[in-house]
Amino acid sequence: MVTTVVLLNVESDKINEVAQEVLRVPGVTEVYSVAGRYDLVVMVRTRGTEELAEVITSRMLKVTGITHSETLTAFRVYSHHDLERMFAIGLEGPGSGEIHGPE
Repeated sequence: MVTTVVLLNVESDKINEVAQEVLRVPGVTEVYSVAGRYDLVVMVRTRGTEELAEVITSRMLKVTGITHSETLTAFRVYSHHDLERMFAIGLEGPGSGEIHGPE
């Protein structure tokens, strides 16, 4: 699984609309409205880089109102949560739907 954080600057009067539209893009799992240099933080999780390219360049960045983006692709996750299993629910055989919390 490829996890990517996309930082967006958005026209100030379109933040809510852009957030809702971006959330409809397959592969986008969360959109956060934030304070600071960026307006929105978008979490994207895909099965591979080909799907990631499709999600970001062909779908998400075509949303009207986005003025700038910065994409950060994760190489490794350090977490108490087993994100790989959490997002693979129903994608594999029996027993793959277990969700594990902090150890």
